[in-house]
Amino acid sequence: MSQNIVDDFTVISTENQTNGKGQLGSEWSSNVGENLTFSVFLNTSFLQAQNQFYLNCAVSISVFNVLKKILVPHLSIKWPNDILARHKKVCGILIENIVKSNGVSHSVIGIGINVNQAIFNPEFKASSLKNIMGKHFDLDELLILIIVELQGQIKKLKDGKYSELHEAYEKDLFRKNKPSTFKNAEGELFSGFIKNVTSSGKLQVLLEDEILQEFRLKEVKLMY
Repeated sequence: MSQNIVDDFTVISTENQTNGKGQLGSEWSSNVGENLTFSVFLNTSFLQAQNQFYLNCAVSISVFNVLKKILVPHLSIKWPNDILARHKKVCGILIENIVKSNGVSHSVIGIGINVNQAIFNPEFKASSLKNIMGKHFDLDELLILIIVELQGQIKKLKDGKYSELHEAYEKDLFRKNKPSTFKNAEGELFSGFIKNVTSSGKLQVLLEDEILQEFRLKEVKLMY
């Protein structure tokens, strides 16, 4: 696919998402016309494969910053890239990268934000901006705010400001340095403290006996 076919920050938005998905094939359900579900195309040929995690940081920070600007309370970033408000999920992000031998070619950034939906399945531990703030939001205005913020964060990424992006991502990391329960790939529960996220996106958890262990996305789930 030629990199000139689609311009950077080309946005495809839908009012009716019929087959939404999240990390590891999880479902994302959205009521018609009530939420913001969109994808953004980005030429990421400038990004080396080992630095893919910083794209995740830039996107997560973009949504986080916009929600903070409109005064959504008690925000946090749940590893790897969910945005929570009052410990409930209000945004899910899924980045699909096309990687060639010499690095990332392009990325499609999928973002779903619960905006004006009022009722959720309790098992999803989700909420919406309307439920939290008590008011209706204009979807188009919110979309524009996010794209503008995303452009700014992607510029930092292009400028190689990896440390700045990493620090901003970890600053409001959900459950950091707090006792937490996790489930491993075998379904076993264990306790630990989230300490950091590595430059490759692995979660560092301090276990019993002061053992610091790193987990990939498929290896552990944070229970909350």
